[in-house]
Amino acid sequence: MNPFAPASTRAFTCRAALFDMDGTLVDSTAVVEEVWGELADRYGLDIEEILRTSHGVQAIDTVKRFAPAGSDVVALTRELGAMERVRTAGIIAIPGAARLLGSLPADAVALVTSADRVLADIRMDAAGLAMPGTSVTAEVVTRGKPHPEGYLTAARLLGVEPGDAVVFEDAPAGIAAGVAAGIRTVAVGSKTGPLPPGVLHIQDYAEVSASVTSDAQGRRTISFRL
Repeated sequence: MNPFAPASTRAFTCRAALFDMDGTLVDSTAVVEEVWGELADRYGLDIEEILRTSHGVQAIDTVKRFAPAGSDVVALTRELGAMERVRTAGIIAIPGAARLLGSLPADAVALVTSADRVLADIRMDAAGLAMPGTSVTAEVVTRGKPHPEGYLTAARLLGVEPGDAVVFEDAPAGIAAGVAAGIRTVAVGSKTGPLPPGVLHIQDYAEVSASVTSDAQGRRTISFRL
């Protein structure tokens, strides 16, 4: 399978689907902006710059970048995590996400998120989405997005080669991670930034469909139509 087919190709097959969470399956914008806004107010930081660059990357990497010199980065990251875990107001599923996930084989789906497992469970539950049986969260990887480690790990856990998978991502860092992993990547939503060659784009999953078939060798395949 060619993960970098022309972006005009709106139908393709794969063997596994890898999803980011925030902005891809779950709309948590209200909570994210509230929590990071409070941090920016406390330290006199540029909230617009934080939101522009933090999307899709691990919280600790953003804290390292913006926290004042001498800050306890680990403690501040833990504080932010604790704030996020108790705030779920306004969290909803991206349109069509529940239907699409429900149409896919459970053992061919993975969540790959920069959130830790506790926060991922909370947000998926708040959005009314079932947590995939395979998940790669912040504590599982040593290098966060845009490094491809998370997506390569997910493909390995599902037993597929990178070229046999598809990544759904909304953030530039995550899109870069999918592309770097050699996985066909579909950008979701309006905050993707300029797209690399071959990356498809959808606004949400309202018009996306998936069906399960078998190839000539009898192996299960997933056919997507965007």
